[in-house]
Amino acid sequence: MSVSESMQPYWQQLACRFPQIEAVFDDCMQAALRNLSPDGVNAYLNNASVLGKMGYGHEPVLIYLEEMPEVAARLGEEALPEVKTFVWWLARHTNAPAIVPFLQSLNGVSQCLKSLELLYDYIDLLREMAERTTGSVHGHHTTFPSPGLPNMLEKATQILGMVSLQGMRNWVNYGIQYYSTHPEQQKAFFSLQSADARAVLQGERHGTLFMNHERKLDLYLRALWHDHDHLVPYSQAFDDLRKPIPHLDAQGIHLPDVLENKNGISGMDRYRAILSHIAAHRCWSEKMVVDNWSPYQRLAVETFEDCRVDWLAIRRYPGLKSLFLSLHPIPDESGLELEGCSTIRLRLALFSRAVLDAGFTVKHPVIRDFVGRFHALMADKKTRSSDVASLALLFMAHTRTQHDDALHTYTENTEVDYRDDNRHLWICMAAEEEEELFEQQQVDRQDELDSLPPRHYHEWDYTAQYYRPDWVSVYECLHPAGDAGFTHALLEKHSALAKRLKRILDLLKPQDKVRIRFQEEGSELDLDVALRSLIDYKSGSTPDPRINMSHRTDGRNIAVSLLLDLSESLNEKVAGGEQTILELSQEAVSLLAWTVDRLGDPLAIGGFHSNTRHEVRYYHLKGFSEGWNDDVKGRLAAMKAGYSTRMGAAMRHAAHYLKAQQADKKVMLILTDGMPSDIDVDDERLLIEDARQAVKELDQDGIFTWCVSLDAKADEYVADIFANRYAVIDNIERLPEKLPELFISLTH
Repeated sequence: MSVSESMQPYWQQLACRFPQIEAVFDDCMQAALRNLSPDGVNAYLNNASVLGKMGYGHEPVLIYLEEMPEVAARLGEEALPEVKTFVWWLARHTNAPAIVPFLQSLNGVSQCLKSLELLYDYIDLLREMAERTTGSVHGHHTTFPSPGLPNMLEKATQILGMVSLQGMRNWVNYGIQYYSTHPEQQKAFFSLQSADARAVLQGERHGTLFMNHERKLDLYLRALWHDHDHLVPYSQAFDDLRKPIPHLDAQGIHLPDVLENKNGISGMDRYRAILSHIAAHRCWSEKMVVDNWSPYQRLAVETFEDCRVDWLAIRRYPGLKSLFLSLHPIPDESGLELEGCSTIRLRLALFSRAVLDAGFTVKHPVIRDFVGRFHALMADKKTRSSDVASLALLFMAHTRTQHDDALHTYTENTEVDYRDDNRHLWICMAAEEEEELFEQQQVDRQDELDSLPPRHYHEWDYTAQYYRPDWVSVYECLHPAGDAGFTHALLEKHSALAKRLKRILDLLKPQDKVRIRFQEEGSELDLDVALRSLIDYKSGSTPDPRINMSHRTDGRNIAVSLLLDLSESLNEKVAGGEQTILELSQEAVSLLAWTVDRLGDPLAIGGFHSNTRHEVRYYHLKGFSEGWNDDVKGRLAAMKAGYSTRMGAAMRHAAHYLKAQQADKKVMLILTDGMPSDIDVDDERLLIEDARQAVKELDQDGIFTWCVSLDAKADEYVADIFANRYAVIDNIERLPEKLPELFISLTH
């Protein structure tokens, strides 16, 4: 196809003879003439002519001609020379492979940026990325182009659809910081193939992030619905083919990784609506055999069952009604009059809204009739899933139209996005074995569900002077209990030491008591006030009921957190002895807990070990609110050691609870037998520096840290972490004696 006569002057100005461009030139010019001024058309052709002379074939010119009229119309004609200049810069700086993806992504990127100023900033970001990643492979100067830039440009529209330009800049800087000298890893990062890339990008997204509220949502499910399961996030941003929706399967409850505010409802409340709906299904829904139902019948049964469990949830918790209705679409009944498209989804949405919202009126007589039937059915508190399924099948039979099999389906305002996909409702007879497997998996996972969801903590990278966001996952649970008699025996073994400590403790106990008078309830009677109240009563006046008094200690206000390293090395025997380091630690901790109990200070004891950054285990041995009782003694007796020592994450987690204590002085004691380490870390300084940074963070929070090390070589690294706040116990067999005495010296 040749250029038309009217477009010949423009074709001559372009001075380009690529046949691929000649075939579409008329269409490109018509778009340019519609969207650009005469000066803009002139710049448009001149810039394209320059691109054609760069020597990279027809493709850059063709894309520029096709895309730039719309981009310029959206952002302004100043975008034309800016784009040409940057393409020329890429060609001169050995980054020609990035030219085509840059031009191809411009239209989508401009829709996300929406302003010329942001386009300038975007191009500056690309230029900076190219400069920082070009020609630097293993520290040698080369002429290699930026490995990750083309990959990032292919994903640019998708990324800017998820985060702001500043968020994209932060994400790019992270990728350059860690992968600028690893070309293959850089490609994986900037093409969103690596888990690290997705995790960092998620942290830059807008809205309510699941990972920041996982624990709250789990506790919400447990407290309100007496239910719990793994909460599994899925991404709505990386699935280009089909957007997933909430669902329940053998792995757990699947929720979006991020939710934005909608209809005035916060992302957190949207999560609560989804969990409430799924929990209601688990309370009241029954599985149904689906083999003989058509897809439309199945859709109707799902909608009716959704309405039933929502109705029952509202009956139990009336406050859910306003939440559900705020998120439920208000369908337009006039859509039923459209011909040539299926309206089954619209009819079901009208029914669903009318069932839950008494103020919503449906004119369609059959739908209105079935709303009344549904309400009558729900008046029976013993309604089952099979009852509403029968009603749903009747609904389909009475509302079916000749257009229901049309290719086009009316879907506007019909999706109730807090509802799941109902896959858990169905039984296929051919899949009975799979169902049995599902049930077995549920049983096998029950032990795992007793622990809380992970809490994510950052980790300090001293080489980059940068926090790796949400890098470490800490799982916490209550330590299993053992025989409390074992701990009693340990205390009896050290009874002589306990007597000596008792004499010291009696001297340390605060003696300055403050009397608190005029209490309705108290530890003893306040005689002066009691006599005055008796006189008032005898004389006919109203007596003062505040006739008691109590006392409080005025002087000592300390909260203590003891953090125990439970790594594998504790299973080693003490040199020249029969006991393991773990057994001596049990003796020492038991005596320390007894000591703190005698002083009356709040004490928490936690143990930790790690198996890579993805699994740091934190065991609660004693909580601040627990006394020195047999439950605590049983947990201490059952202590076991294994895996590695990721100390910084454990300290941050212990500090999370210690910070909440109302105390004038907060002390964290760390008992360890080795330096911080883990199997996924090659640089031994990395976790030492992270622990050092954790100590600085605790200092800023007003928490005093002290380390008791059982490692004879600790002087080589422990001072780097704790400065001068540490003690090395070379004779480990004296640990039961030294640890309580050390505590007394730190807190008196």
